[in-house]
Formats: sequence, C-alpha cells, structure tokens
Amino acid sequence: MDAQQVLTFGQQGLTMMMMVAAPVLLAVLVVGLVVSIFQAATQINEQTLSFVPKVVAVGIVLTIAGPWMLTTLVEYIQRTLIALPAAVG
Repeated sequence: MDAQQVLTFGQQGLTMMMMVAAPVLLAVLVVGLVVSIFQAATQINEQTLSFVPKVVAVGIVLTIAGPWMLTTLVEYIQRTLIALPAAVG
C-alpha cells in the first residue's frame, strides 16, 4: 500500500462523510437562521426556542434521509473492505 492509495482512501472517506452529513447540517442551518431572524424580530431571547426546532428538524431529516444515508455508508464500507486486500497485498 503506497501513499497514493492511502490518500485516495482518505479522500473518499472525507467526501462520503460530507455527503452523508450535509442534509442534517443544512437543515439545522436553515432552521437556526429562521429562528434567529424570528428572535431578532420579536426580541425574544429564549434558549430553548432555538434548540427545540433544531432537534425536531434533525429528527425529520433523519427520518426522511436516514435510509439513504445508511445505504450509502454500507455501500462505501463494502467497497472499501473489498478493495482493502488488493491494496495491502
């Protein structure tokens, strides 16, 4: 296994991580922005007002995108484990 293969595995892993985490992060970002605008407009500074909608958004996104995320990760792990003996040997 040379340095190029290690870097390729690392790059694929980071790309996969970003792709799988993106839906949850984008949902939390959008909900946080909407809640922040609402808090600024109404001058309500309640900490739970920003926390609860984010948790609900994460739950909804994981319910909708969870199967895709799991399938994508399982396929990546299978490809990596299948390619590993060829890379080592």
